[in-house]
Amino acid sequence: MELSDEQLGALDVDIDVQEVLLAAAQHDISRMRELIQSYDKPGNPVNVKDPETGYTPLHAAIAACEPDSEEPDERQEANGLGNTPNRLPKVDSSDVLESGGEMIKFLLQEGGIWNDLDANDETPGCMAKRMGLDALYQLMVDAGVRAEMLLNRLDEYAPLQDEDEEIDDDNLSTGGAPGQTEVQQPNEQAATAQEGNTATAQEPDVTSSRYLQSNLTFTDNHLLDQDQNGVMMSWESGKDGMRDQVWVIHEGKWQDILPELVNEGQTFDAIYYDTFAESYSDFRDFFSEQVIGLLDMNGKWSFFNGMGADRQISYDVYQKVVEMDLLEAGFDVDWEEIGVPSLEGEWNGVRRRYWVVDSYRLPVCRYLD
Repeated sequence: MELSDEQLGALDVDIDVQEVLLAAAQHDISRMRELIQSYDKPGNPVNVKDPETGYTPLHAAIAACEPDSEEPDERQEANGLGNTPNRLPKVDSSDVLESGGEMIKFLLQEGGIWNDLDANDETPGCMAKRMGLDALYQLMVDAGVRAEMLLNRLDEYAPLQDEDEEIDDDNLSTGGAPGQTEVQQPNEQAATAQEGNTATAQEPDVTSSRYLQSNLTFTDNHLLDQDQNGVMMSWESGKDGMRDQVWVIHEGKWQDILPELVNEGQTFDAIYYDTFAESYSDFRDFFSEQVIGLLDMNGKWSFFNGMGADRQISYDVYQKVVEMDLLEAGFDVDWEEIGVPSLEGEWNGVRRRYWVVDSYRLPVCRYLD
């Protein structure tokens, strides 16, 4: 039974969106290409969303690859197909994964957003991870790496200005530049500022300048800023006694202090980097410009690896991004995996958990041989 146009209108169904999602779910690249060419609405058709599930075409393509669960004989008989295995229609799972992978590659080439969220707060990669579709998950990780590398590189270049065009300092602030991602929170939400995700887009930025102007709240377990971000948790409080242990503390920004130490010829056997709400570009400047002048030739250095730790795919993406940037700067890195215990009760009163991964990857960096 087909619904009339009047009935479809009453259901408020966008036929164009549903056709795109259906083609993605069927892994029909030819049909998808036709729909893209004929799409006459604002926005990129490969990033449309189902109003109920929040699925994008990438979500739909991956969801269609979900492995079938083993059904009992009674269930098969109730479906009218009897309980003889040979009478059930079968699809080779390897064929489904192959066609799904090809559709994912096509959608990404057409501008599909690798980290868009559905109504279940899952990216396409999160969905693939949950379903155990490792090959498709790796495709999404690689897409995230390419996107983040591009954004980080674009951030290195200043936009061209007309001779008579005045530069607006507010528009050139680091908080608004593309690719400026907090070290604890990578550019995961950059793609979600479209319709259906306005709540995420309106969340206040976590930046050093905002933190320094913030009213802080102290509790038994947390140090929170005015946006309820966890600045310091109770397990980090051991740093407070460093002065009493005769540690030398240089007061000021590392961007100002470290060049002075380099000029003085000081070197260190070990260096550890841990800042709050600084961008990834700041971190890259640290190891590409400062560590080279401060680390002994046989020394090692590490950093707090919290980049993207609020989502497994983001954590995996930024591990690869960091590895490539470290290699370019002349460093090798080994990762030591440490299991993360349940921290559920630790996040009470904190706006956003920054640990949702199972294992912490401790980086140990040294100069390349």
